[in-house]
Amino acid sequence: MNTPVVLKFGGSTFRTPEAYHELAEGLDERIRSEARPMAVVVSAMQGETERLRARLHEIDARPEAATAAGLLTTADLVSAHLLAGALHSRGRTATVLAGHQLGLTTNASFLWARVTRIDPRPLRRALAAYDVVVVPGGQAADAEGRPTWLGKNSSDLSALAVARAVGSRSCEIHSDVDGIYTSDPHLITGARMLPEVSYNMAALMSLYGAKVLHRRAVQLALRHRIEILLRFNRAPYTIGTTISGAGTQAAAVVLNQRSVVLDYPDEARADAAHHAFHLEGLDVVRLSTRPSVAVVGGYVDTEAVQLRHGVVPGREAGVPVAEMRGSKVTTHVAGSGTDALHLAQQLHDGLDFPVLPRTGTRVGVRAT
Repeated sequence: MNTPVVLKFGGSTFRTPEAYHELAEGLDERIRSEARPMAVVVSAMQGETERLRARLHEIDARPEAATAAGLLTTADLVSAHLLAGALHSRGRTATVLAGHQLGLTTNASFLWARVTRIDPRPLRRALAAYDVVVVPGGQAADAEGRPTWLGKNSSDLSALAVARAVGSRSCEIHSDVDGIYTSDPHLITGARMLPEVSYNMAALMSLYGAKVLHRRAVQLALRHRIEILLRFNRAPYTIGTTISGAGTQAAAVVLNQRSVVLDYPDEARADAAHHAFHLEGLDVVRLSTRPSVAVVGGYVDTEAVQLRHGVVPGREAGVPVAEMRGSKVTTHVAGSGTDALHLAQQLHDGLDFPVLPRTGTRVGVRAT
């Protein structure tokens, strides 16, 4: 069997049901041109996971983690089956491998699980029998076969795990931003594309809240030297940024308005809180200039996490804004999301940039 193509499509790809047919058309074209099997990781339709989360909280204000994991992952499963249906309507053979069928085993942290073992056999068997294997992002199972979730926006991690399992040397991540920018191009005027970025820089930006890629996905790619190609999620599927060992460090400003800084009375209690969040598998940053912790990316019941570990909850102090100059990071704290946006723009305006090419390579779904 030829080495499979591994692609991931984020939730913004699927704004309407018709989007599944549009993607199936592009995948069909690529299969015809390359004659290789394809593993496609997909996220839920935009907003579906959060609708399920809201519905669950109407029933139970503080649901058990196992219940939440079992429910929230179904949104991605629905998306996977819709794409499989669209492919079937075009005459392609396709199957869906859900988390418990995939060969990814995690620890028992239901909502922020970490992969402990990758068994390549289920994927390889399916790829030998079908044109396309569709994988719902973020799904796995623990050693007892119980559903686990790899966390918010973890389809990237699923895609890199799939690439590792099938022996692919590259993985293509498609989203509504075609690469890594010097700041969020939807929010910051003058944000510039970075054509090549090192694994370490990409992981650092993700740690501080950049939404373009999951940090643990980058770490997995680094360990196994899997090149990541970031592409736009609609035709002509622009290639924007390549993440690899040959990439460079850069200057950037990272803002995620869902992130929050928690203040504590002293360093010891801040350290205890940082440890508690870390035990839950969450991305957190311990600020060096004050007894504070930045919890990155939102969708976390910070009070519940701290209480579970015997930590008195910290006081919400604002939104972190990270100013990066290579590996040096300065974290600023703004009082609100609006203040953080203004601060990020101001910091970005003060960065010095080398001359960078602005245009990406425009191609179809087929590889370059």
